[in-house]
Amino acid sequence: MKVGCIGLGDIAQKAYLPVLATRPGLELHVHTRTPATLTRVADSLHLPAGQRHTDLSELLAQDLDVAFVHAPTHVHPEIVTRLLEAGVATYVDKPIAYELADSERLVKLAEERNTSLAVGFNRRYAPGYAQCADHPRELILMQKNRVGLPEQPRTMILDDFIHVVDTLRFLAPGPVDDVTVRARVENGLLHHVVLQLAGEGFTALGVMNRLSGSNEEILEVSGQDTKRQVVNLAEVIDHKGQPTIRRRGDWVPVARQRGIEQVVLAFLDAVRAGKVLSARDALATHELCERVVRAVTDRPA
Repeated sequence: MKVGCIGLGDIAQKAYLPVLATRPGLELHVHTRTPATLTRVADSLHLPAGQRHTDLSELLAQDLDVAFVHAPTHVHPEIVTRLLEAGVATYVDKPIAYELADSERLVKLAEERNTSLAVGFNRRYAPGYAQCADHPRELILMQKNRVGLPEQPRTMILDDFIHVVDTLRFLAPGPVDDVTVRARVENGLLHHVVLQLAGEGFTALGVMNRLSGSNEEILEVSGQDTKRQVVNLAEVIDHKGQPTIRRRGDWVPVARQRGIEQVVLAFLDAVRAGKVLSARDALATHELCERVVRAVTDRPA
């Protein structure tokens, strides 16, 4: 199977390439427009010259079976369009695009071409979070906080808060019939945002504070007098009387802890099996993010 990796930044180098480069039966091709980065990364993977590319047309000429897109978000629409038009099963980092219209167009294009399009919501596959789907979920609370990083609302919500939005959707035990957004914006920068989703018998709260004093990610699900807490995707604490703590093993790779290894292998397995993956559910997360963006940006000054 011929696999292309487009974009060789931190996320590709730290999480995706260690998985792709070690899987048997894959011919890995890497692409970036920066020659020095291409040489450094390809040398580290011992890739021959024919599997190193600075030109997207040259990469597409390799007759790829699948491609992983880790380029900056603003170039996703152009790259994903070309991949789908070439019939290449495509996995793209979230978000598909900054603008909802672009995301809708790409999902529609994938369906018209009967070509897989998957979006990198790896937390659905992270072991700690997947275990929360088996726990009572009358109340869901997720916090993903940062230090000193107020940002333009659309960028912050689509690049980062989208993980919170998708995780709440993933864990919601029923249909959502109420959406509430609260935020603090100063001088055009989003300081914090709170999303509440509610349905029959459950409430889900997503919080992001970019001036929290701590880089942290905490997920809690509770109900029926029990609670499960996941701290930084690595530590699972069950509360029912005396807390029980399960920590990530010393030798567990970060890509596996964060669900990246699992989502990559699931995508490759689906392509091998001839299954066409739809991005419709991922698009629903983008639609909800757009609702959050509009609620934040349309607030009175």
